[in-house]
Amino acid sequence: MLSSHPVGVVLLSTDLQKSRSFYADALQLEILEESDSAIAYAASGETRITVTSSTTGSNDEQTKAAWRVDDLRAELAWLKSRGIEPEDYDTDELKTVDGIADRGTVWAAWILDPDGNALGVEQEK
Repeated sequence: MLSSHPVGVVLLSTDLQKSRSFYADALQLEILEESDSAIAYAASGETRITVTSSTTGSNDEQTKAAWRVDDLRAELAWLKSRGIEPEDYDTDELKTVDGIADRGTVWAAWILDPDGNALGVEQEK
């Protein structure tokens, strides 16, 4: 039953104003709702990203959300034009070249929001 409904992502922020600048201004996501404790943004269709105020933020380095795009390189170029650089990784598990990793079925890149929440951008192969 839940599979027929949209799902939203909730991220933690220790500074909602910095997050607002990132999501609304840099990423140009539309603000749907805003209060002193949370800001909800529209992504595509009924997709929502809600950033909530937190005293601790998130210490987890794992990807919190990911967009599926048609042209990863074009999206990364647009992000760079907005001052957002993709993360570079060089580990046994993950290696990027020009910010892009081959993840088997997808090409993937990651950006960080002001609180260090990792956000993926993926393109199917």
